[in-house]
Amino acid sequence: MKKTMRRFLSVASAAIISAGAIAMFAACTSSEPEVTICYEFNGKEYEVEYVLSRSDAPKTVQHFIELADAGYYDGTCIHDYTSTALYGGGYYMNEQNELTEKDYFAVVRELEKAGNEFTQTVWYGAEKKPLYTVYGEFTDNGVDNEAKRVNVHSKGALVMYYTDKTASAKNINVKVERNDKGDNNEGTGEQELRYATNSATSLFYTYLGTTSSALDKKYAVFGMVKDFDSLQELLDAVKDEAPDDDPETEEDESLVTKEETKTLDTLDHRATVDVFEGVADAFETVRKSGTVATFNVPREPIVIKSVKVTKY
Repeated sequence: MKKTMRRFLSVASAAIISAGAIAMFAACTSSEPEVTICYEFNGKEYEVEYVLSRSDAPKTVQHFIELADAGYYDGTCIHDYTSTALYGGGYYMNEQNELTEKDYFAVVRELEKAGNEFTQTVWYGAEKKPLYTVYGEFTDNGVDNEAKRVNVHSKGALVMYYTDKTASAKNINVKVERNDKGDNNEGTGEQELRYATNSATSLFYTYLGTTSSALDKKYAVFGMVKDFDSLQELLDAVKDEAPDDDPETEEDESLVTKEETKTLDTLDHRATVDVFEGVADAFETVRKSGTVATFNVPREPIVIKSVKVTKY
């Protein structure tokens, strides 16, 4: 009887501890997680804190946090520096100091094999093959919640970015998991939408311009700089690199950047990545489209040393 009682108490205690752990974990997950991005420029580090918003873009926030926790962003760089945005998360400077695209799909698969988990929200085909991209949480993708947003495109906004796709690539359809679980879609939790608006991988930008409702409709704002002064310190350091012999041109990005034209999406769903076996052919129009973009690459690299989650 005593053994039975001890066994019962042991099981009960374990259940209480387990329940407590679950409650503690739930308590640690907030509606406003925080991350610190450590930028390095000219040998000096600049730590910039961002507050994320799960109410604005829950799937985007989860995606960004998972990439950060896996160390994906460490060592990447700001590949496009303009007066309205700092673009990063998809390129790095190689040993020859050349701007190089990071192979997102191959890297995340290797990180997954090493034990990292990546929440899936976009799939392809009847077999629902995971695509490792993230659901587009903005109006142009059918997410009508701009009126209730905490953050919009304003100075310091953190935004998930995706490259534009050609007309033929825009015809590729994928399955997505809706945020509302179908409550506003006749009970259908899954929906078929265009790959073009559900193709974000790791690219993001910090917005430096004024409010833009047009951009709000096209890209998911999922956070905000906590204290813009910390980012301004980096921006000032970059501007200080410009020649000072002509004060009227100190705001010209061309003084601190150089133009580079890159072909986009050359690594999009490559057949060499095992998870895309039997899928890659459908995305050949993306990879071989020849779409190009011109970047204003900082002459002195702005490196993203790390992205650390400080509050979940």
